[in-house]
This record gives sequence, C-alpha cells and structure tokens, in this order.
Amino acid sequence: MPHFFINSEIIDNNTVIISDTENYRHIARSLRAKVGEKLLLIDEKQIQYETEITEIDNSKIFAKIITSYPSKRFLDFELYLAQSPLRSDAQNFIIEKATELGVCGIIPVLTDNCTLNKSIIEKKISKWQKIMYESSKQCERAIIPRCFELSTLKEVLDSQKFDKIIVFCERIADKTIRDSFREKPIKPNDKILVIIGPEGGFSQNEFEFFEKEKLEMLTLGDLILRAETAVTVALGNIIYEYSNFNK
Repeated sequence: MPHFFINSEIIDNNTVIISDTENYRHIARSLRAKVGEKLLLIDEKQIQYETEITEIDNSKIFAKIITSYPSKRFLDFELYLAQSPLRSDAQNFIIEKATELGVCGIIPVLTDNCTLNKSIIEKKISKWQKIMYESSKQCERAIIPRCFELSTLKEVLDSQKFDKIIVFCERIADKTIRDSFREKPIKPNDKILVIIGPEGGFSQNEFEFFEKEKLEMLTLGDLILRAETAVTVALGNIIYEYSNFNK
C-alpha cells in the first residue's frame, strides 16, 4: 500500500483532501491511482490512516478514512549517525539504509581522510535530505529524519548533548557493542550518537581527540568492513542489542 506524509489539517469529516502538488502528482500521475484503491497516510502527530480513494479531480484527491492508529514505525530511543561522507553511490546507500534503520538524523562530518571536499559535501545536503524523505515513505516511517549541515567532530560534540557516544574504530578497538551494553545499556528516550569514519579510517589526530574526549571506541569484529557496510552493521547491531537488553 503506498505511503504518504500529510498534515492533519487536510482531514475534514473523516475525509482526507490531498491537494499539494507533490503528493497529487505522485498518486494521480505516477501511480495512476484510481477510485477504490487504498492509500496509507501518516500525519505530523505520527497517526497512520488507512484510506480508500473516493474521488480524483484535476487538482485534488479525496480519500475516505477506513481506520487510524498511532504509528509504531520508530525506535523508542533517538539514534544519530555522524559519518564522513563517501563518494556518490556509496553515500546514497548509507543515507537510505540509515533511514530504514530508524535514525533521527545524519550529521555529515569533515574528517582528515574524507574523500570529498567541503564544497561538494555542502552541495549534496539537499539531495541526501530528499533520499531520506523518499526512503521514509518506502519503509513507512513515522517521521522523516534530518540531514544536518556539514560539521567537524568537535562541532558535533559541542552543539548537542548525547547520553551515549560510540565511535567505531576497527584497527585499534577490541571492545564490542555487547560489552558496551553490559556496562551501560541504552534506555528508552536516550539520545545516542554513532560515529563512523571514511574508507581511509580516522587519523592519529582524530584518535587522540576521541581519547581526550573519553569517547567509547568499539569494534565490529575481526573483519575489515567498507564504510557503507560498517554503517548498516553498526546500526543494526545497536538496535538488536537494545531490543535484547530491554525485553
């Protein structure tokens, strides 16, 4: 069932009236939806609506609400990813998969070994935000995560307060996610930051920065993973361990 974001203000007497250009074109033109077909909608209050199209005219779609309920498509803790952007397809993959895995936001960070220069990254922010929007629709997310402006590692730590910060450093760390959870499990509503570097890894200066800030440095095992693989494995394992520790 197609999934679209709406504002609750367009609901009138159990009918959703869709008139914004983007949703209208997608539903009426791209999908060529017809009267009687179903639509899944979600509003800014994270209420999900199962609807049926009753009318389509030249500028509006009318859909009758069959049932509504609070969405469950979100984590019950806040998960953020600070990551050194990769080239084109690899970075698009990261943005898409991190969105599917429930992150609240992705923070591009400029690291010493980053493969992209600052100006290129800044131009890509809007494109990455659009990927997050489309991915959120496809996996029925309750909210659309945010792609933040480019930052340095220090700026990320100075600008926000996190309950737990995890840095993945394959070559120097020997502590695992499970070890970390045994010492300090994530609790509901905690704000968690995951930091992952570029293909070339973090520099010595950055390792010294992590040590100075007393950040937790973890490993994903003995295998050396590509950066885009490390992101999906790291986020997936954090969610898995959280679920086990909070049963």
